Amino acid sequence: MSAIESCRTAALGGHVARCEDCAYTAIAYNSCRNRHCPKCQGAAAKQWLADREAELLPVPYFHVVFTLPAAVADIAYQNKAVIYDLLFKAAAETLVTIAADPKHLGAKIGITAVLHTWGSALTHHPHLHMIVPGGGIAPDGKRWVPCRPGFFLPVRVLSRLFRRRFLQKLAAAHQQLQFFGKHAPLADAQAFAAYLAPLRKIEWVVYSKRPFGGPAAVLAYLSRYTHRVAIANSRLTAFDDNGVTFKWKDYRIKGRDRYKLMTLATDDSSAAS
Repeated sequence: MSAIESCRTAALGGHVARCEDCAYTAIAYNSCRNRHCPKCQGAAAKQWLADREAELLPVPYFHVVFTLPAAVADIAYQNKAVIYDLLFKAAAETLVTIAADPKHLGAKIGITAVLHTWGSALTHHPHLHMIVPGGGIAPDGKRWVPCRPGFFLPVRVLSRLFRRRFLQKLAAAHQQLQFFGKHAPLADAQAFAAYLAPLRKIEWVVYSKRPFGGPAAVLAYLSRYTHRVAIANSRLTAFDDNGVTFKWKDYRIKGRDRYKLMTLATDDSSAAS
């Protein structure tokens, strides 16, 4: 917070620019460069976007999203490093395995993945965005294997393999996890196994669609969060000593009614940031 408050002020120093012709002088203060600052890391985000766009192939792309169910997200909030690592591994293994199956694509694919841990309302909502080309390299390495037009891989097959792979990895990682508050009893292996049992019977959410704006549009969306905080100044509408009000989008609703305002008490908004 101190870095953000000091950003582009005299506290961080700066430099003076003077015109050689008219002697006009301007003072530019230094940026904090903290990734939680909504004003900083813009140049790094643009460079990331340019690098990813340079890697795009002249083929259709698909936007794939893997989402953790709420019961796992609760554990992830207390074990971020371990469980987010499992999310990356299980999701990537799922896509690579199904794509390699001759019944589906029969090819080796490439993936660009970016983790998001929040929703539009800034509540904890871990999910993994992936940009995947619609095809891959044949097993012999000599030709490109395209997917069917408008269809990449079956989401139900992806969902069930993802569920199985992730739960296997999560159960194996039990001793690496820490549990607090209402989840403290899950430190017991049997209690943890019982907690995971219902998750084997529900459908896990996997989304897979061709993006309307193409892969560049999705990369542009992801680049806004690869080096920067989850909320921009433009979404803040009001604040005082008692609370902060910001705009958010309810994706469950269509039309203008999906855009809403939320006000958090000062202590809640500090925790959200």
